[in-house]
Amino acid sequence: MKKIESNNGIVFRDMFSAATTWLEKSVSDIDALNVFPVPDGDTGTNMLLTMRSAVEEAYRVSDTSVSEIAQAMSKGALMGARGNSGVILSQIWRGLAQGMGKKETFTGHDFADAFLQASKVAYKGISNPVEGTILTVIREAAQAGESFSVNNGDDLGEVINAIVEAAGKSLANTPNLLPVLKDAGVVDAGGQGLYTILEGALRFLRGEGEQMQFRKPQMVASNITVPARLQPVNMREEPFGYCTEFLLKGQKIDPDKLRDKLKKHGESLIVVGDKTNVRVHIHTIDPGTVLHFVTPMGTVHQVSIRNMDEQHADYLAMQKHRVPTTNVSIVAIAPGEGIKDVFSSLGAYVIPGGQTMNPSTKEILMGVEAAVSDKVIILPNNKNIILTAGQVQALTKKSVKVVPTKTVPQGVAALLAFDYESDFETNAKVMEKARNGVRTVEITRAIRTTKMGTMKIKKNQAIGLLDTDLIAVGNSAFNVLNQVLDELDLDESEVVTVYYGQGVEQEDAEAIGHAIREKHTNLQIEVVKGGQPHYEYIISIE
Repeated sequence: MKKIESNNGIVFRDMFSAATTWLEKSVSDIDALNVFPVPDGDTGTNMLLTMRSAVEEAYRVSDTSVSEIAQAMSKGALMGARGNSGVILSQIWRGLAQGMGKKETFTGHDFADAFLQASKVAYKGISNPVEGTILTVIREAAQAGESFSVNNGDDLGEVINAIVEAAGKSLANTPNLLPVLKDAGVVDAGGQGLYTILEGALRFLRGEGEQMQFRKPQMVASNITVPARLQPVNMREEPFGYCTEFLLKGQKIDPDKLRDKLKKHGESLIVVGDKTNVRVHIHTIDPGTVLHFVTPMGTVHQVSIRNMDEQHADYLAMQKHRVPTTNVSIVAIAPGEGIKDVFSSLGAYVIPGGQTMNPSTKEILMGVEAAVSDKVIILPNNKNIILTAGQVQALTKKSVKVVPTKTVPQGVAALLAFDYESDFETNAKVMEKARNGVRTVEITRAIRTTKMGTMKIKKNQAIGLLDTDLIAVGNSAFNVLNQVLDELDLDESEVVTVYYGQGVEQEDAEAIGHAIREKHTNLQIEVVKGGQPHYEYIISIE
């Protein structure tokens, strides 16, 4: 490896640009490392989108100093952060930028110092750090890099090589630190993503750019079968483009292959269905290309194409002329048209998002800025969005509070508790309390075969979660739902709301509501078309 003693920000930018391309090659593999067999394994996707945003911001900077480039990448990572892994990655970039200070150029020792600072900032950004995760990987890798630079010289390539080697060893050890990883037989997904980024930077410094085009990153100590790799994606987060939805009818359609092919055409992609009927949702710059691509596979029905740029502009224009009835606004994240309608009807500004489609910091920030009031309460309604929402306060002049709702029912309960006559602080406290007064049952399908404790789970089996904890598995969604409900004392409850998702017939949902009503005559049962992807049923119990 060529000895590199001092470099400016262009080298810093280019090595992480190459690292982003390297990460892109293994996104689907990293997504597949999800511990729980539920369809929310999007760690790799979230990290890729965060890195893309960081690199795009770096290319907007004309200054060649490493301090300015690092600051730009920190800003880009924060604005593009999605999900917990994206937020943690943005904190790593924040620490790297702090560590570079006002430097024009940087050496191996400078990078080691900055990477150590990145580790400290990442830990500080998490209220309850857990070992055996990406945090452990960066801490141990940073310590190794610092030690190497002190004892073995200042060469950038050699320092990063020491960091990568330590990151690989730390990653391989994560199952020994976190039992849930060991039970699932996987390493930490976030740690794998970080290792892949660092490895990509190292390969760039070694001059392996050409070889990287024809190779693929290796997963560390993974013994699960992973899907085909993600195809390269060249989409930008701006402009918004078109929200394109349609139903594809045909014969022998493979939803998984269709999903992989469409990934390069846009973002927020959802493909659900079977061999004859597939529902597609995608945010794309060119809906015509998407429709042209799928028409050979069958006939296209129920086409909906909405210009999201115009929608957002119209909404902002409308908000300027509205007179707020309260000095507090609510921004809520919601999956599915039916659930979005529920939150909208209760007065919230809704941002589409949820499992596998976490909104970025930027998207949530835009929702906050679009709100008519200077005081805004955010309802994430998903545990993977809470950290992202928490980044918004530092980016706006408005007063923002996050009520950490982990599920849709928690969000609805919190919103119902909102009092238009109460002040900002009181409402936040009341809503926080209200979210804890509801139980959430979610029924979905296992995305892979695995073992969780004593439960042996096969791919595509129905699985049931109670307040985000996996507690039941079976071949029938109805039977799994009954297993979960048996864990609850429904005699003490009053209202049960059943939100049924994409692909579920109304008759089937009504039958489930009727079965619950027959068994528990004291309950008021409501059945609502939620339209949420991936989850057949989301059930609120109050």
